[in-house]
Amino acid sequence: MRAVLCGYYGMGNGGDEALLATLLQMLPSPVTPIVLSGNPAETAQRYGVEAVERKSLPAVWSALRQSQFFIWGGGSLMQDATSAINPLYYGGLMQLAQLMGLKTVAWAQGIGPLRRPSSRWLARLALRGCEGISVRDRASAQLLSDWNLPCLLAPDPVWALASKPVPQLWNLPAPRVAVALRAHPQLSPERQEVIIQALVNFQKATQVCLILLPFQPIKDRGIADAIAARLTGPHAILTPTSPQQLKGVFRGIEMTIGMRFHALVMAAAEGCRCFAISYDPKVEQIVQALDLPAWTLAQPGESTLPALPSDASTLSQAWLQCYANGDPLSADQIQSRLDRALMHQDFLIEAFQ
Repeated sequence: MRAVLCGYYGMGNGGDEALLATLLQMLPSPVTPIVLSGNPAETAQRYGVEAVERKSLPAVWSALRQSQFFIWGGGSLMQDATSAINPLYYGGLMQLAQLMGLKTVAWAQGIGPLRRPSSRWLARLALRGCEGISVRDRASAQLLSDWNLPCLLAPDPVWALASKPVPQLWNLPAPRVAVALRAHPQLSPERQEVIIQALVNFQKATQVCLILLPFQPIKDRGIADAIAARLTGPHAILTPTSPQQLKGVFRGIEMTIGMRFHALVMAAAEGCRCFAISYDPKVEQIVQALDLPAWTLAQPGESTLPALPSDASTLSQAWLQCYANGDPLSADQIQSRLDRALMHQDFLIEAFQ
């Protein structure tokens, strides 16, 4: 059996690469994957799979003609917050696969936000033709329920990704705190300056080593460099290329301050205390699911979370409180989420029968 895997793969985003690594980990053994990738050579070399250019219609057409299955996942593919093109691209591919007679499944999806009527129509049409749908958050499950579409709800599958140790991490002094921020329109230069000053204050108060993790270096490296330039204590910028090692970084971390959704998933799964800065509904979903301390960058009325404070001392004091008194998830809580994340694997096994 051959299956086309469609997602935001090969685009240099650590979270999406972790989803691909987890999907490959969960695929039933008789299934041969063909990955649609922004960097097919790198994807083929890293994972030992066949990969084709995601934007090449002849390559995608050939992959679909060779396959019996089309897996759409995972993550926030069907959303128009970043671009109206996303629903057109992913929804169009799903429709094409369905028209060609492939068995299609939507795997580990976080659906929305869908602000345009055309996006909602296309998402509903594509999902209606799926043999099965699994989602990773309650908001997505509720949206599908409103559309009368059944689905499986389980935690993000990256909870179940096997992590690997990162040898160079242990050469850095302990204790360590990870910071995973990203550039975003709502993270204005003024807000970025407040966060950087708060991190400087936090490090001076705790003497921790700050580990800066640009999950998508092309977007995140600039802010990591800006933070590093201001720090006077021990710090490092780490960019593991293996998703398993990226998750493994958090084995040696005491606390994580994260904007990136999968930074929070990985950190919580490895037993770290977490403090979130939300820029997107998917981050707010994990904040609610794990009851994390958090601030939002959203405009007033767009989020239930408190707004990011405008002074550095308030930020650093909240991080100090989390560092000193916050609790990571217990071993039982982590195991429960890992076990339930494996429901996405059971979903795949059933889909390929």
